[in-house]
Amino acid sequence: MHDSAARPDRLVDTHAHVQESAFDEDREEVLGRALDALAWLALIGDDEASSERAVALTGPRIHAATGCHPYHAEAVDADAIARLRALASRPGAVAVGEIGLDYSRHATAPRDAQIRAFTTQLALAAELDKPVVIHNRDAHADMSAILDEHHAALPGGIMHCFAGDPAFVERCVGWGLHISFAGNVTFPKAAELREAARVTPLDRLLVETDSPYLAPQAVRGRRCEPAYVAHTARFLAELLEVPFEEFARRTTRNAHRVFGIPD
Repeated sequence: MHDSAARPDRLVDTHAHVQESAFDEDREEVLGRALDALAWLALIGDDEASSERAVALTGPRIHAATGCHPYHAEAVDADAIARLRALASRPGAVAVGEIGLDYSRHATAPRDAQIRAFTTQLALAAELDKPVVIHNRDAHADMSAILDEHHAALPGGIMHCFAGDPAFVERCVGWGLHISFAGNVTFPKAAELREAARVTPLDRLLVETDSPYLAPQAVRGRRCEPAYVAHTARFLAELLEVPFEEFARRTTRNAHRVFGIPD
């Protein structure tokens, strides 16, 4: 039986994709392990279908974000926004995301389409007074220009799976964002990410898995799952020289605040 209490000394996985096909064979077991280990978790959509699946899985300790990832930017038209608005208004939906920009070699949508989709969904979040979950990969200049313009209208948000340097941490804090670190901060070659974590204010810091991706170094090579967030949290607590119990309490409090979820 799962412990039903969202204890403040337990961690939160602020970004997982357990609704995706990688978990079709054992989703119930994965969520069971998550709820045994964590205070709660957030399932993040990356297109309309995955957002709907995320919302369908919500409950007292499972929350959802709804949105279209930059890979799917060309699908974000007026009709899609209307459907996303309806999804984001359903019980259990606490944020708009995963939205943003991706200019890496893996990108599947033109930059102009990504910018349109991103700014349109930022406007949707402002309209609904919901925080945003932002994806930013190799797009710092355009991301900065857009958030300089739009951040004041937002109730907050998360720069998910942070992939910048200490200077970009400062920009994110200035935009009112929280900064979330995933398992890649534990990788041996991630020195810049660790420097970014060191300068992140503890009251803005979050942890995530980005399941099924980016399993922390201790379990690298496996399919990532929400319970693995403890590996990243313990690594960061040691890096920051913060007792683990305090790190868990602080990051859980941050997660409640940014998503607007009562303690």
